[in-house]
Amino acid sequence: MIVVSILLSCGDTVRLYEPLTEQAAIYPEYTATVIPYNIAPLNFMIREEASLFVARFAVAGKDSFEVVTKSKVIIPSRKWKRLLSDHRGEQLIISIFAKKSTGWVRFGSIRFTIASEPIDPYIAYRLIEPGYEGWEKMGIFQRCLENFEESPIIHNRLTGNSCMNCHSFCQNNPHTFLFHLRQQHAGTVFLKDGQLTKVNTRAQGMISAGVYPRWHPDGRYVAFSVNNTRQGFHTSNDNKVEVYDKASDIVIYDTETRTVFTDNLLCNEGSFETFPEWSPDGKYLIFCSAPAHPMPQQYDTVKYDLIRIPFDVVNGRFGTGIDTLVSSAKTGKSVSLARISPDGKYIVFCMSAYGTFPVWHRDNDLYLLHVETGEIRNLTAMNSAQSDSYHSWSTNGRWIIFGSRRMDGTYTRLYISYFDHEGKEHPPFLLPQKDPQYYDFSLKSYNIPEFITGKVEVSPYKLAETAKKQALEIKNLLSEEP
Repeated sequence: MIVVSILLSCGDTVRLYEPLTEQAAIYPEYTATVIPYNIAPLNFMIREEASLFVARFAVAGKDSFEVVTKSKVIIPSRKWKRLLSDHRGEQLIISIFAKKSTGWVRFGSIRFTIASEPIDPYIAYRLIEPGYEGWEKMGIFQRCLENFEESPIIHNRLTGNSCMNCHSFCQNNPHTFLFHLRQQHAGTVFLKDGQLTKVNTRAQGMISAGVYPRWHPDGRYVAFSVNNTRQGFHTSNDNKVEVYDKASDIVIYDTETRTVFTDNLLCNEGSFETFPEWSPDGKYLIFCSAPAHPMPQQYDTVKYDLIRIPFDVVNGRFGTGIDTLVSSAKTGKSVSLARISPDGKYIVFCMSAYGTFPVWHRDNDLYLLHVETGEIRNLTAMNSAQSDSYHSWSTNGRWIIFGSRRMDGTYTRLYISYFDHEGKEHPPFLLPQKDPQYYDFSLKSYNIPEFITGKVEVSPYKLAETAKKQALEIKNLLSEEP
């Protein structure tokens, strides 16, 4: 056996044994992955028995610093940022050393590749009870990815503890967004062109108010699904909860004229339509569609296709062509929550055995569709044995954030994966926290993460003031369609 010694900053000599026979237990567990150079420090814990630990951070021996700790490795922010920024495209190696009764030993290392591309500085998400049954204490929050700053965009204690959900930003713009309120103060709050408005998105004859929203790239139109949604509970099933639609359509809201319109391909009693998404150029709408079934009697037979139809931006009308991008008849599975990459080349979507609410289906995985070739593949490097869903692209298309229940099967946490220029995903890393034990004590699930290019500056109190106002009514153009 070869024995090598080095002197650490704490003044002790450490013996390095090769080959290495042990690997330290790290939490959160990091597998070789790619990280953005502007990410907050990835603090972690060493879950081993020892009187002292040293974590040595180095890039190809060119630059290094050390953290001495008894368990928690809290990385100095300035040193971390400088190291990552100065060594983009290189490999960061974190070597772990432990002081035991027999002396210092090396416990192995953590390896990261530092990406040359940055990540968007902020994300927005909802924090809610893991079962979604309780919504008395919840809110929509924003987090700076370059540090650990988290602040509420809006908290429901300001709106009489009403339910709030389904926030959406136009092209990741923090100055153009919307969110829904349910129960007390029901309506949809819009921020657009510096103006706050509250709108009742349910016109006469519609199934419901808007549910799942997606902004058209030009910021004028918003596609909404309108859903008659129900929830059931299993007494003995891997999937604890079943969420299904008894009816659903898609409508388009025009923010300039305050009108709503649709098309026969989007609004049909013989089928369920849901989860709209626009192409980056605004010329197509994609959505999920399935033949209508009696519900809940046949809840586990409903399987959704992924559909695309053309949209005339000038006239605000849909074309007659229709493409099936992903067929449930071919895959044997059901599609939901499709999200298109900023360059329009790829679509990431959820796919599970049946149904339309993937967060409750343990078998649900994230899949990738190459739009030009039609190739579909499982994003195996990102997926887990639990549900992985609610994903979003960064503005440069290099990062995907998504929710996963892989830690315990109950709480949804956020993970970030690098998506390279060859169209390949890389193993994800957990959203870092200042205290690496944060997730051991947090009792909230993360829901609908979305990248944003900056901080939402409008005050939560301003949003709450708007939320408490009477909602503006919209005009229904459905009956005026030719």
